[in-house]
Amino acid sequence: MSVKIGAHVGLQDAVAEAKEIGAEVVQVFLSDPQAWKVPPLEYAGGAEAFREETASAGLHVYVHAPYVINVASTNNRIRIPSRKLLQQIMSGAEAIGARGVVVHGGHVTANDDPAVGFDNWRKAIDALESDVPVLIENTAGGDFSMARRLERIEQLWAAVMQANGAENVGFTLDTCHAWAGGIDLATAVEDIRAITGRIDLVHANDSRDTAGSGADRHAHFGDGNIPPELLVGVIAAAGAPVVCETHGDMGPDIAWLRERLAA
Repeated sequence: MSVKIGAHVGLQDAVAEAKEIGAEVVQVFLSDPQAWKVPPLEYAGGAEAFREETASAGLHVYVHAPYVINVASTNNRIRIPSRKLLQQIMSGAEAIGARGVVVHGGHVTANDDPAVGFDNWRKAIDALESDVPVLIENTAGGDFSMARRLERIEQLWAAVMQANGAENVGFTLDTCHAWAGGIDLATAVEDIRAITGRIDLVHANDSRDTAGSGADRHAHFGDGNIPPELLVGVIAAAGAPVVCETHGDMGPDIAWLRERLAA
């Protein structure tokens, strides 16, 4: 299969690290994923140099938005800074030539009407000023998540498709999150495409925990609980670029996946 495979890497050494592990795709953070501020890009030569050097290396670049972003929140002190931070990340992603920005679906609270969270997502897309696609990612846990279960993803998608800029909204399917979140991996691609019509990126990760656990704990391929044939089946069916995200050396994971996709 001609699926491009890569990994999440450090921004400063993205090109060298990609070469070392055999990655064709890289995903980076533009800031501390747990922080609300975006510092100047920490790359020699700035955004233009990063864009030129990754392009010269033939790398497809994606950005992962900070984990703190929750544009679905009904709390103004979370939702408003989340929108501001997302806009900053989108602008930074555009500057480095990224093909998309991955954003977690977020959540509301037990006291909230989920419909408000879905509409907050619509408003967030309405407000964005960027041509870079927003790639909403399914999440592993939480009873009040916007994108854990298929029925919630369907409601979320219906909302964002009403936004100005809906054409720039895509989907990231995370295999660990789907497994932990209770989505059947045997039919995940078909089920997601029936809702969204698209899968733009796959986060390919094994899961430390059992199906339906709600635990977001990635594992290297073969070290977790997801049957290998399910992992490979999702990636083959999706046919989208792949990012491996488990901590440590991603080279063996990339090789593992390439070998099985070629079989």
